[in-house]
Amino acid sequence: MNIVLLGAPGAGKGTQAQQLKNDAHLAHISTGDLLREAVAAGTELGKEAKSYMDKGQLVPDEVVIGLVKERLQNPDTESGFILDGFPRNSAQAIALDAELADLDKHIDSALLVDVAPNVIIERLSSRRVCSACGYTGSAKDGATCPVCSGPLMQRDDDEPETIKARLDVYAAQTAPLIEYYRGQDKLVSVDGDRTPEEVYGDVKMKLHLS
Repeated sequence: MNIVLLGAPGAGKGTQAQQLKNDAHLAHISTGDLLREAVAAGTELGKEAKSYMDKGQLVPDEVVIGLVKERLQNPDTESGFILDGFPRNSAQAIALDAELADLDKHIDSALLVDVAPNVIIERLSSRRVCSACGYTGSAKDGATCPVCSGPLMQRDDDEPETIKARLDVYAAQTAPLIEYYRGQDKLVSVDGDRTPEEVYGDVKMKLHLS
């Protein structure tokens, strides 16, 4: 099973991806990780990506697609994969489909973890990170890390106004992408405003994994 994972920042995609990876034996492919690994390894595509990243520019679609295509040829993708973080818009989805066709592969489902913007703003704005050990918790933890007693801080990008701006960008880019996969009858939507266990139960049912 080959899955594209969709959902706004803070929707809980990572938790669901990890469960799917473990239970369905799917390769979890994060484009952010791919870029970092390619840059660190100094591959040709990594060098090209770094030239844009060093200037603070977005890495062009063709470079990202090249990295994804390389990764999809690894043996661990033979039983299926989860694409996380790509495609981000319908133009990228069309290009991805063309590259997958060259590999005799295709997307089976686009899994959307759907959470209302106000819920995401509340979730992320309450997130706290320990500056000493990296523990991630919430405002309920208070000001002190329960692991190492270091200070718990709110990240700048977890401020409500910053989150709202990120969600606005996500909505503008992703609405056409959701319609693209809906038009292919591949969109699978689950309500992400529940416990991770409840969400995953729905994921398994709708992907016919249970």
